[in-house]
Amino acid sequence: MTTILLCSGTHDLSRLQSILQRIAPEFDVRLWPAPDLDPADVGVAVCWYPPPGVLSGFPSLRMISSLAAGVDSILADPELPDVPVCRVIDPNLAPGMAEYVGWATLYFHRRFDEAVALHRLREWRTPEQRAAAQTRVGVMGLGVLGLAVANFLRGLSFDVSGWSRTQKQGADMTTFAGFDELPAFLEDRDIVVCLLPLTPLTRGILGESTFALMKRGAALINCGRGEHLVVPDLIAALDAGHLRGAVLDVFPVEPLAADSPLWGDPRVVVTPHMASAARLEVIAEQVVANARKVFAGAQPLNTVDCVRGY
Repeated sequence: MTTILLCSGTHDLSRLQSILQRIAPEFDVRLWPAPDLDPADVGVAVCWYPPPGVLSGFPSLRMISSLAAGVDSILADPELPDVPVCRVIDPNLAPGMAEYVGWATLYFHRRFDEAVALHRLREWRTPEQRAAAQTRVGVMGLGVLGLAVANFLRGLSFDVSGWSRTQKQGADMTTFAGFDELPAFLEDRDIVVCLLPLTPLTRGILGESTFALMKRGAALINCGRGEHLVVPDLIAALDAGHLRGAVLDVFPVEPLAADSPLWGDPRVVVTPHMASAARLEVIAEQVVANARKVFAGAQPLNTVDCVRGY
């Protein structure tokens, strides 16, 4: 019997194992590490931050699937086997992300960050308010999630523009493309939202040089990948008063270490990678459908370009 191996260095995947066992009895579903497992039996690996080198130990591997839309933790493995890498596409991911970014945008637009600071001081003072159309929001990354977020914010009357590494067609808003146009995109944005994929070109993009391009007093929302952010550069920009604050849902190392300075910084809101997530039932259904395709000799759905990283 072919084995589907669930492999993560950070998450307990036992609930997903139960669902897969129920809907796909033709597969043996195991959790890594499994000392009694014959490596040659593993045909499919379902991963989230798999330990580097683990996947190369399965000679019969036919497919690797991420648990979500992101695949960077898999592609980072220097010993990654040459098999299709797939991601999970949950139609509820986009609305969930739009809700989270909408909340974070309103947090800065309605100046709740100032209200929280005044609360700590026990000071009764009403922060200045303005219309949504007067707040300029920039969305970095115009994939499915980025466009959903941009359209949601435009529905709230925010002034929204977008930036992507390559030109996007059909976006009903002002867009910028490529690093040459990044300064023009950032220069007047009050709030910048990062929803980029993680690639060699975007790793560390939220750092000193990008922050210097942002207008003084701008705020940052990062729901892309933790590795986009250079944490010391963010703290330096906050200390210098150049940036106003940040809402961060993803971090270079997760869980965020208890001694991280981000926890205690009143200018930063930390959330535990909760902006949006695929439901376990959706993950299981897509993994099984792709596994069945692969073993029938067909191409799996939602494969990624391992060179581009998405």
